[in-house]
Amino acid sequence: MPPRFVPLPGYERYPEPEMLRRAAEFRAALDRRRSVRHFSDRPVPAEVIEHCLGAACSSPSGANLQPWHFVVVRDPTIKTRIRAAAEAEERDFYERRAPPEWLEALAPLGTDTEKPFLETAPVLIAIFAQIHGYTPEGARLKHYYVHESVGIASGMLISAIHLSGLVTLTHTPAPMKFLCEILERPENERPYLLLPVGYPADDAEVPDISRRPFDRNVTFV
Repeated sequence: MPPRFVPLPGYERYPEPEMLRRAAEFRAALDRRRSVRHFSDRPVPAEVIEHCLGAACSSPSGANLQPWHFVVVRDPTIKTRIRAAAEAEERDFYERRAPPEWLEALAPLGTDTEKPFLETAPVLIAIFAQIHGYTPEGARLKHYYVHESVGIASGMLISAIHLSGLVTLTHTPAPMKFLCEILERPENERPYLLLPVGYPADDAEVPDISRRPFDRNVTFV
């Protein structure tokens, strides 16, 4: 069957000054984003999380197969189980598996094996990469560019969370197989990221670090 095309929907061409204004405002807004480990337990409106996830689901993906699944966790008991499992992996990492240079790189961030934000944050979003899918008939369906696709969707989700006025943190205890077990995910899914989401605590602090200069990150040819 030949591919079917439709006119490009919803595109609006802006005058160049408007383009510049929008691009500059978006850049400035995202430049204020910081990874936060000190959360308030104040509840977050469910509709806000849904809109952020909707933005993530609009992400491009290999062959439009959308190889992701997002699990939103609010249940305190499940959050406690996730924290316990994550801290067990973190202790093994810090005490046995992490090479000295990795620990040295982490030192300015002040991280350790304790992850109270996994219980304090009102919402955890576990992101799973679907290594393969299934056809409506139940046959195995190969997915393409899985990690690239889920990475782009994750970035869009983090941006949406920030622009909605909430904060988050990319938490990646390794390995994260415990998420599949606790959240009862199917065999074709692999944990990709764990995002605590919420409002910052009133006394929230972040490491005194800076980003690399723009010209070290970008080359124009």
